[in-house]
Amino acid sequence: MASDCEPALNQAESRNPTLERYLGALREAKNDSEQFAALLLVTKAVKAGDIDAKTRRRIFDAVGFTFPNRLLTTKEAPDGCPDHVLRALGVALLACFCSDPELASHPQVLNKIPILSTFLTARGDPDDAARRSMIDDTYQCLTAVAGTPRGPRHLIAGGTVSALCQAYLGHGYGFDQALALLVGLLAAAETQCWKEAEPDLLAVLRGLSEDFQRAEDASKFELCQLLPLFLPPTTVPPECHRDLQAGLARILGSKLSSWQRNPALKLAARLAHACGSDWIPVGSSGSKFLALLVNLACVEVRLALEETGTEVKEDVVTACYALMELGIQECTRCEQSLLKEPQKVQLVSIMKEAIGAVIHYLLQVGPEKQKEPFVFASVRILGAWLAEETSSLHKEVCQLLPFLVRYAKTLYEEAEEANDISQQVANLAISPTTPGPSWPGDALRLLLPGWCHLTVEDGPREILIKEGAPSLLCKYFLQQWELTSPGHDTSVLPDSVEIGLQTCCHIFLNLVVTAPGLIKRDACFTSLMNTLMTSLPSLVQQQGRLLLAANVATLGLLMARLLSTSPALQGTPASRGFFAAAILFLSQSHVARATPGSDQAVLALSPDYEGIWADLQELWFLGMQAFTGCVPLLPWLAPAALRSRWPQELLQLLGSVSPNSVKPEMVAAYQGVLVELARANRLCREAMRLQAGEETASHYRMAALEQCLSEP
Repeated sequence: MASDCEPALNQAESRNPTLERYLGALREAKNDSEQFAALLLVTKAVKAGDIDAKTRRRIFDAVGFTFPNRLLTTKEAPDGCPDHVLRALGVALLACFCSDPELASHPQVLNKIPILSTFLTARGDPDDAARRSMIDDTYQCLTAVAGTPRGPRHLIAGGTVSALCQAYLGHGYGFDQALALLVGLLAAAETQCWKEAEPDLLAVLRGLSEDFQRAEDASKFELCQLLPLFLPPTTVPPECHRDLQAGLARILGSKLSSWQRNPALKLAARLAHACGSDWIPVGSSGSKFLALLVNLACVEVRLALEETGTEVKEDVVTACYALMELGIQECTRCEQSLLKEPQKVQLVSIMKEAIGAVIHYLLQVGPEKQKEPFVFASVRILGAWLAEETSSLHKEVCQLLPFLVRYAKTLYEEAEEANDISQQVANLAISPTTPGPSWPGDALRLLLPGWCHLTVEDGPREILIKEGAPSLLCKYFLQQWELTSPGHDTSVLPDSVEIGLQTCCHIFLNLVVTAPGLIKRDACFTSLMNTLMTSLPSLVQQQGRLLLAANVATLGLLMARLLSTSPALQGTPASRGFFAAAILFLSQSHVARATPGSDQAVLALSPDYEGIWADLQELWFLGMQAFTGCVPLLPWLAPAALRSRWPQELLQLLGSVSPNSVKPEMVAAYQGVLVELARANRLCREAMRLQAGEETASHYRMAALEQCLSEP
């Protein structure tokens, strides 16, 4: 063993004989004073030149951790020796050791993190060379630890993030090193950093935002690249909005090269994704700035995607997609929009050209590229456009529909990979923990609103049916429904899941009306009907889910008319439970409400229905019509309705309110149900007569009901 070490030892001695002499003195030291003196000499020799890993390890073997530990924690320095000199010596030794990655992750180094962090903010003479040297060595230690696999986690737990923030804000010696290390920690463990030091990081963000707003030199471009890392995962403080917007306006309003403009577009995209348009001021300056943002984004998208063979800067184009999405939202906002009508018209025209470029790009995507994150991002922006506009680019959209169906099916069938793709999309230009609307984990959810519009039109609907979209949508609906079923915590589900289910229901409603033959012949709709029947009874009982229940009830009632011969609808427990729940939904919409100064009550919306009636009323009227159509097709339904006492309670409700308070469309809906129940079942007619049905029908001019009840 000794013979193996001799060549290396002799080589080290010949290379640095002074260091070897000091190490010898250190080994022979008999007390603390001699050891301290030898350590000073060793440290001086180390700083005087580079040393290799073997020499560094020999220093560590000679010194160990015990004496540096004492130097860092001692409170009593020798006479004439300032306290910080001992600590500086200890830190210098640790910095030397940390150059070895194995030692940088040693427990004896990691447990010094809290002590080292305090040195960054310690007060002292800023011109003291020893203090400056100690700060440099401290940053060297912490940076070395950050470079180890578990180092960032240890630094965050040791309070380093807060210390770095304070060091940067203090603008003392080494503050630039503090910022560099902060950037590294945020890149490695953003969520943990914010969890441990949110107030301090927000203070840094405010400082950087102010610097950004004031910057007149090239530093503003550097800040553009830094700022996205310091945007929090919760919400960007409003006090930063003005500075960030003003800084971006100054940059983007100038003639720039791409390397100067692109970081600004990416920062704007981060802000748009996190805050929507809240960070843009209201008024003329804000509307002009937003129009400029969307214009620049559209130009960038067209330049990148229209030229075949050019290399696409995917991170920049993805950022431009986020800005286009902001433009779409503002152009479709009816109230409190930042844009004036002429600006909206102009931007829609410009965005139409950019969307045309996106379609052109997607038409060229082959199977080998379908799992690439940039394709997912491109489908997302197209989905956002189709959710609001399907009339323009109609031919191009129809041409692309087969690809979109295949793409959505591919990602649906490989759901885990799809989720990973959505995360990669976020990483292209937007932090994965950025607040605001999340990047959905599947392509189909992006396309649902657009497909809802397209299924109303003959041409696009035929393409979607031919490509198998209805079957895919049924499978998707059933999969998503499982997430809301008993046994799952629906409180943690994103709103997008329930919105997606509602949109699926709207698509199915379109197909029921426009393609009834498809509902009757495709087996997937039988499975869908079974799910609707078993799910509605529990759904109508759940607070806050009335709108989804309305969609499910109405869709189920309309499908029941088409599938009335199915064995599942012949009075089975599931079918009886479904219709009982549907009656509950339809019957609880209105109540009698007393009015001051009047003897008669008026018909009013129930409290649960009142706040969402604008979204609910079309479904309610359609549901009443569908229930009416089911009564003659299902002989068991009228007796079931009678047992629920719905016809009796409905007549009682109408008899207790002023006829003038019941709108004509309500009268028609109620009469339709009552007439069909009366025609279908003698016991229903008798029950209605006992409830003063003929008199009520006369008061409301329900001629058909009055005639029906007058018959035997």
